[in-house]
Amino acid sequence: MAWKSGSKKHLRWLPALLLAASIVTPAAGYEIVSIKATRPVGASHLHAELFKPKGEGPFPAVVLMHGCGGWQPAVLDGLHLHATALLEAGYVVLNLDSFGTRGTGGGVICESIPRLTRALGYRTHDAFDALRYLQAQPFVDADNTFLMGQSNGGSVAINAAKAKSKRGYRAVAAYYPWCGSLGGRRVKLSAPLIIFAGQRDDWVPAWQCRGKRAVGAHLKLVEYRNAAHSFDLPIGQQRYLGKLIGFDKAATEDSRAQMLAFFERHRTRKIEPPETTQVAAQEDDIATPPL
Repeated sequence: MAWKSGSKKHLRWLPALLLAASIVTPAAGYEIVSIKATRPVGASHLHAELFKPKGEGPFPAVVLMHGCGGWQPAVLDGLHLHATALLEAGYVVLNLDSFGTRGTGGGVICESIPRLTRALGYRTHDAFDALRYLQAQPFVDADNTFLMGQSNGGSVAINAAKAKSKRGYRAVAAYYPWCGSLGGRRVKLSAPLIIFAGQRDDWVPAWQCRGKRAVGAHLKLVEYRNAAHSFDLPIGQQRYLGKLIGFDKAATEDSRAQMLAFFERHRTRKIEPPETTQVAAQEDDIATPPL
Protein backbone atom coordinates (compact mmCIF):
# COMPACT_ATOMS: atom_id res chain seq x y z
CA MET A 1 0.00 0.00 0.00
CA ALA A 2 1.02 3.62 -0.40
CA TRP A 3 0.50 5.72 2.71
CA LYS A 4 0.08 9.47 3.00
CA SER A 5 2.25 11.38 5.44
CA GLY A 6 0.52 12.15 8.73
CA SER A 7 -1.23 8.77 8.85
CA LYS A 8 0.87 7.22 11.61
CA LYS A 9 -1.74 7.66 14.35
CA HIS A 10 -4.16 5.45 12.40
CA LEU A 11 -1.79 2.59 11.62
CA ARG A 12 -2.56 0.73 14.84
CA TRP A 13 -5.78 -0.42 13.14
CA LEU A 14 -4.05 -2.04 10.16
CA PRO A 15 -3.41 -5.44 11.83
CA ALA A 16 -7.09 -5.68 12.78
CA LEU A 17 -8.12 -5.12 9.17
CA LEU A 18 -5.74 -7.71 7.81
CA LEU A 19 -6.37 -10.26 10.55
CA ALA A 20 -10.03 -10.30 9.57
CA ALA A 21 -9.25 -12.65 6.68
CA SER A 22 -9.57 -16.41 6.94
CA ILE A 23 -6.41 -18.44 6.53
CA VAL A 24 -5.97 -19.93 3.07
CA THR A 25 -4.13 -23.25 2.98
CA PRO A 26 -1.89 -23.60 -0.10
CA ALA A 27 -2.85 -26.40 -2.46
CA ALA A 28 0.65 -27.89 -2.23
CA GLY A 29 3.34 -28.13 0.40
CA TYR A 30 6.28 -25.79 0.49
CA GLU A 31 9.64 -25.43 2.18
CA ILE A 32 11.13 -22.38 3.84
CA VAL A 33 14.40 -21.40 2.20
CA SER A 34 17.04 -18.83 3.13
CA ILE A 35 18.30 -16.30 0.60
CA LYS A 36 21.36 -14.11 1.09
CA ALA A 37 20.56 -10.39 1.03
CA THR A 38 23.02 -8.26 -0.90
CA ARG A 39 21.49 -5.20 0.82
CA PRO A 40 21.19 -6.56 4.37
CA VAL A 41 19.47 -3.53 6.01
CA GLY A 42 19.05 -5.34 9.32
CA ALA A 43 19.43 -8.97 8.23
CA SER A 44 21.97 -10.92 6.21
CA HIS A 45 19.39 -13.41 4.94
CA LEU A 46 15.73 -13.39 3.91
CA HIS A 47 13.19 -16.17 4.20
CA ALA A 48 10.91 -17.37 1.43
CA GLU A 49 8.32 -20.07 0.79
CA LEU A 50 9.33 -22.31 -2.11
CA PHE A 51 6.58 -24.18 -3.97
CA LYS A 52 7.47 -26.77 -6.65
CA PRO A 53 5.28 -28.61 -9.16
CA LYS A 54 5.55 -32.38 -9.33
CA GLY A 55 8.37 -33.66 -11.54
CA GLU A 56 12.00 -32.83 -12.17
CA GLY A 57 11.59 -29.78 -14.42
CA PRO A 58 13.15 -27.53 -15.36
CA PHE A 59 10.09 -25.38 -14.71
CA PRO A 60 9.47 -21.68 -15.29
CA ALA A 61 9.39 -19.76 -12.01
CA VAL A 62 7.74 -16.73 -10.42
CA VAL A 63 8.87 -14.59 -7.48
CA LEU A 64 6.03 -13.08 -5.41
CA MET A 65 6.64 -9.86 -3.44
CA HIS A 66 4.24 -8.56 -0.77
CA GLY A 67 3.27 -4.97 -0.04
CA CYS A 68 4.41 -2.71 2.81
CA GLY A 69 2.44 -4.67 5.43
CA GLY A 70 4.63 -7.75 5.00
CA TRP A 71 3.39 -11.29 5.60
CA GLN A 72 0.24 -10.42 7.51
CA PRO A 73 -2.48 -13.11 7.34
CA ALA A 74 -4.63 -11.56 4.61
CA VAL A 75 -1.55 -10.82 2.50
CA LEU A 76 -0.35 -14.41 2.79
CA ASP A 77 -3.85 -15.64 1.94
CA GLY A 78 -3.85 -13.62 -1.27
CA LEU A 79 -0.31 -14.65 -2.19
CA HIS A 80 -1.09 -18.31 -1.52
CA LEU A 81 -4.07 -18.14 -3.88
CA HIS A 82 -1.80 -16.72 -6.58
CA ALA A 83 0.80 -19.40 -5.80
CA THR A 84 -1.80 -22.16 -6.16
CA ALA A 85 -2.84 -20.92 -9.60
CA LEU A 86 0.78 -20.60 -10.73
CA LEU A 87 1.62 -24.09 -9.47
CA GLU A 88 -1.31 -25.53 -11.37
CA ALA A 89 0.04 -23.82 -14.49
CA GLY A 90 3.42 -25.53 -13.99
CA TYR A 91 5.45 -22.77 -12.34
CA VAL A 92 7.84 -22.91 -9.41
CA VAL A 93 6.83 -20.16 -6.95
CA LEU A 94 9.10 -18.32 -4.53
CA ASN A 95 7.11 -16.19 -2.07
CA LEU A 96 9.69 -13.78 -0.66
CA ASP A 97 9.48 -12.14 2.77
CA SER A 98 11.45 -8.90 2.73
CA PHE A 99 10.54 -7.83 6.27
CA GLY A 100 10.40 -10.85 8.59
CA THR A 101 14.10 -11.29 9.34
CA ARG A 102 14.55 -7.51 9.30
CA GLY A 103 12.00 -7.14 12.09
CA THR A 104 9.92 -4.67 10.08
CA GLY A 105 6.72 -6.63 9.48
CA GLY A 106 3.23 -5.85 10.72
CA GLY A 107 2.85 -2.59 8.83
CA VAL A 108 5.76 -0.63 10.32
CA ILE A 109 7.11 0.19 6.84
CA CYS A 110 3.74 1.72 5.95
CA GLU A 111 4.15 4.36 8.64
CA SER A 112 6.13 6.91 6.65
CA ILE A 113 7.03 7.93 3.14
CA PRO A 114 10.79 7.80 3.93
CA ARG A 115 10.50 4.16 5.07
CA LEU A 116 8.50 3.26 1.95
CA THR A 117 11.05 5.00 -0.27
CA ARG A 118 13.96 3.27 1.43
CA ALA A 119 12.18 -0.07 1.10
CA LEU A 120 11.87 0.41 -2.65
CA GLY A 121 15.65 0.62 -2.84
CA TYR A 122 16.68 -2.43 -0.82
CA ARG A 123 13.69 -4.49 -1.95
CA THR A 124 14.73 -4.06 -5.57
CA HIS A 125 17.98 -5.76 -4.56
CA ASP A 126 15.88 -8.41 -2.78
CA ALA A 127 14.05 -9.09 -6.05
CA PHE A 128 17.31 -9.81 -7.85
CA ASP A 129 18.66 -11.86 -4.95
CA ALA A 130 15.55 -14.03 -5.30
CA LEU A 131 16.07 -14.23 -9.06
CA ARG A 132 19.65 -15.40 -8.69
CA TYR A 133 18.58 -17.97 -6.09
CA LEU A 134 16.01 -19.46 -8.46
CA GLN A 135 18.31 -19.40 -11.47
CA ALA A 136 20.81 -21.50 -9.52
CA GLN A 137 18.27 -24.27 -8.85
CA PRO A 138 18.46 -27.31 -11.20
CA PHE A 139 14.64 -27.62 -11.34
CA VAL A 140 14.20 -24.01 -12.55
CA ASP A 141 14.31 -22.85 -16.16
CA ALA A 142 16.72 -19.97 -15.59
CA ASP A 143 15.72 -18.20 -18.82
CA ASN A 144 12.06 -18.09 -17.83
CA THR A 145 11.83 -16.52 -14.40
CA PHE A 146 9.12 -13.93 -13.72
CA LEU A 147 8.17 -11.45 -11.01
CA MET A 148 4.86 -10.37 -9.46
CA GLY A 149 4.56 -7.69 -6.77
CA GLN A 150 1.71 -6.10 -4.82
CA SER A 151 1.56 -2.39 -3.88
CA ASN A 152 5.05 -1.51 -2.55
CA GLY A 153 6.16 -4.84 -4.03
CA GLY A 154 4.48 -3.75 -7.27
CA SER A 155 6.60 -0.61 -7.34
CA VAL A 156 9.62 -2.86 -6.77
CA ALA A 157 8.43 -4.92 -9.73
CA ILE A 158 8.42 -1.79 -11.89
CA ASN A 159 11.99 -1.05 -10.78
CA ALA A 160 12.99 -4.61 -11.69
CA ALA A 161 11.41 -4.28 -15.15
CA LYS A 162 13.46 -1.12 -15.72
CA ALA A 163 16.75 -2.48 -14.35
CA LYS A 164 19.50 -3.43 -16.77
CA SER A 165 20.58 -7.03 -16.19
CA LYS A 166 22.31 -9.60 -18.35
CA ARG A 167 19.94 -12.30 -17.16
CA GLY A 168 17.02 -10.50 -15.59
CA TYR A 169 13.34 -11.25 -15.26
CA ARG A 170 11.62 -12.51 -18.37
CA ALA A 171 8.46 -10.47 -17.68
CA VAL A 172 6.97 -8.64 -14.71
CA ALA A 173 3.48 -8.06 -13.25
CA ALA A 174 2.75 -5.14 -10.88
CA TYR A 175 -0.47 -5.09 -8.83
CA TYR A 176 -1.73 -1.61 -7.81
CA PRO A 177 1.78 -0.09 -7.65
CA TRP A 178 2.81 3.50 -7.18
CA CYS A 179 3.39 4.40 -10.81
CA GLY A 180 5.78 7.18 -9.88
CA SER A 181 8.32 4.37 -10.16
CA LEU A 182 7.81 4.53 -13.91
CA GLY A 183 9.33 8.00 -14.05
CA GLY A 184 8.32 10.24 -16.95
CA ARG A 185 6.01 9.61 -19.86
CA ARG A 186 8.71 7.70 -21.74
CA VAL A 187 9.71 4.56 -19.86
CA LYS A 188 12.79 2.49 -20.65
CA LEU A 189 12.07 -1.16 -19.91
CA SER A 190 14.39 -4.14 -19.92
CA ALA A 191 11.55 -6.62 -19.37
CA PRO A 192 7.89 -6.62 -20.49
CA LEU A 193 5.63 -5.15 -17.80
CA ILE A 194 1.91 -5.50 -17.09
CA ILE A 195 0.25 -3.26 -14.49
CA PHE A 196 -3.10 -3.94 -12.81
CA ALA A 197 -4.83 -0.90 -11.28
CA GLY A 198 -8.23 -0.21 -9.74
CA GLN A 199 -10.17 2.85 -10.85
CA ARG A 200 -11.53 3.19 -7.29
CA ASP A 201 -8.01 3.15 -5.82
CA ASP A 202 -7.62 6.51 -4.08
CA TRP A 203 -4.24 5.63 -2.54
CA VAL A 204 -2.28 5.11 -5.74
CA PRO A 205 -4.71 6.28 -8.44
CA ALA A 206 -4.83 4.46 -11.75
CA TRP A 207 -4.53 7.73 -13.68
CA GLN A 208 -0.91 8.01 -12.53
CA CYS A 209 -0.14 4.96 -14.66
CA ARG A 210 -1.72 6.28 -17.86
CA GLY A 211 -0.12 8.00 -20.82
CA LYS A 212 3.17 6.13 -20.57
CA ARG A 213 5.09 4.98 -23.63
CA ALA A 214 7.64 2.22 -23.24
CA VAL A 215 10.82 1.60 -25.19
CA GLY A 216 12.86 -1.59 -25.03
CA ALA A 217 9.99 -3.85 -23.99
CA HIS A 218 6.19 -3.91 -23.90
CA LEU A 219 4.13 -2.03 -21.30
CA LYS A 220 0.47 -2.84 -20.68
CA LEU A 221 -1.94 -1.23 -18.24
CA VAL A 222 -5.13 -3.01 -17.20
CA GLU A 223 -7.68 -1.02 -15.20
CA TYR A 224 -10.66 -2.38 -13.24
CA ARG A 225 -13.64 -0.08 -12.91
CA ASN A 226 -14.92 -1.35 -9.55
CA ALA A 227 -11.63 -2.29 -7.87
CA ALA A 228 -9.89 -0.45 -5.05
CA HIS A 229 -6.45 -0.88 -3.51
CA SER A 230 -5.49 -4.40 -2.38
CA PHE A 231 -8.25 -5.84 -4.56
CA ASP A 232 -6.71 -9.34 -4.55
CA LEU A 233 -6.59 -9.65 -0.74
CA PRO A 234 -9.45 -11.63 0.82
CA ILE A 235 -10.83 -8.89 3.06
CA GLY A 236 -14.14 -7.10 2.78
CA GLN A 237 -14.18 -3.67 1.18
CA GLN A 238 -13.88 -0.98 3.83
CA ARG A 239 -12.62 2.52 4.46
CA TYR A 240 -9.20 2.83 6.08
CA LEU A 241 -7.65 6.25 6.63
CA GLY A 242 -10.52 7.46 4.45
CA LYS A 243 -9.28 5.28 1.58
CA LEU A 244 -11.03 2.30 0.07
CA ILE A 245 -9.37 -1.13 0.24
CA GLY A 246 -10.58 -4.68 -0.15
CA PHE A 247 -11.37 -7.68 -2.29
CA ASP A 248 -12.84 -7.59 -5.79
CA LYS A 249 -13.51 -11.08 -7.13
CA ALA A 250 -13.83 -10.17 -10.80
CA ALA A 251 -10.64 -8.08 -10.82
CA THR A 252 -8.71 -10.77 -8.94
CA GLU A 253 -9.74 -13.58 -11.28
CA ASP A 254 -9.23 -11.56 -14.47
CA SER A 255 -5.85 -10.15 -13.40
CA ARG A 256 -4.58 -13.60 -12.44
CA ALA A 257 -5.63 -15.02 -15.82
CA GLN A 258 -4.06 -12.08 -17.65
CA MET A 259 -0.86 -12.39 -15.62
CA LEU A 260 -0.54 -16.07 -16.54
CA ALA A 261 -1.22 -15.31 -20.20
CA PHE A 262 1.33 -12.48 -20.16
CA PHE A 263 4.00 -14.74 -18.68
CA GLU A 264 3.22 -17.53 -21.15
CA ARG A 265 3.43 -15.12 -24.08
CA HIS A 266 6.92 -14.04 -23.10
CA ARG A 267 8.42 -17.44 -22.38
CA THR A 268 11.40 -18.33 -24.55
CA ARG A 269 10.41 -21.99 -24.83
CA LYS A 270 6.67 -21.87 -24.85
CA ILE A 271 4.42 -24.82 -24.23
CA GLU A 272 0.66 -24.92 -24.64
CA PRO A 273 -0.81 -22.85 -21.78
CA PRO A 274 -3.33 -24.49 -19.45
CA GLU A 275 -6.97 -24.46 -20.56
CA THR A 276 -7.79 -22.01 -17.76
CA THR A 277 -5.33 -19.42 -19.08
CA GLN A 278 -6.95 -16.54 -20.95
CA VAL A 279 -5.12 -14.74 -23.72
CA ALA A 280 -4.82 -11.03 -23.04
CA ALA A 281 -5.43 -8.22 -25.53
CA GLN A 282 -2.98 -5.95 -27.36
CA GLU A 283 0.12 -5.42 -25.23
CA ASP A 284 0.65 -1.71 -25.73
CA ASP A 285 -2.96 -0.69 -25.10
CA ILE A 286 -4.77 0.27 -21.93
CA ALA A 287 -7.30 -2.46 -21.29
CA THR A 288 -10.34 -1.76 -19.12
CA PRO A 289 -12.41 -4.92 -18.62
CA PRO A 290 -16.12 -4.14 -18.17
CA LEU A 291 -16.21 -5.23 -14.50
